[in-house]
Amino acid sequence: MKLETDIGTIGRLAEKNRDADWAFRSYLKSCDLSAEEIDALVHKHYKAVSEQIACRKCGNCCRVVGPLFKEKDVQRLAAHLKITGEAFIRDYLKPEEDGEGRPLKSLPCPFLSDNSCVVYEQRPDDCRSYPHLHKKDFVFRLMQAVSNCSICPIVYHVYNRLKAEIGPKTRG
Repeated sequence: MKLETDIGTIGRLAEKNRDADWAFRSYLKSCDLSAEEIDALVHKHYKAVSEQIACRKCGNCCRVVGPLFKEKDVQRLAAHLKITGEAFIRDYLKPEEDGEGRPLKSLPCPFLSDNSCVVYEQRPDDCRSYPHLHKKDFVFRLMQAVSNCSICPIVYHVYNRLKAEIGPKTRG
């Protein structure tokens, strides 16, 4: 079965499911499964979904989610663009606020062109990791996952598969 990838449709479906998604978030935080068991299920669904959806065709994350640039990201991209780190920061980034990294000055990402990243091989680590479904400790990133359901078709489908597989069963 072909998975929905149209970002407008995904956004509408995520909005329609918002209450159920937040309720499932609460359920996941208190269910009998361990964090490791939940991670294994998320990783399984992520593998299956990402085999069916070409992540790099969408580009929606680059339009609405701003990565945080660490110093090594700044230096890598500045070298690629043949400018100084200071020039890169001045031209593209806001000041660092919380020690986590510097956000972009504006969205969409200035390196997005026709749904493609023009600095893909040098992209920031935050971008390399998105949508973060391969990581451990999914249950500690549930707010992010629910929010990302309306942004990323892969997250939307993984979360809904997880909900269908282990969510509380309702009597009909």
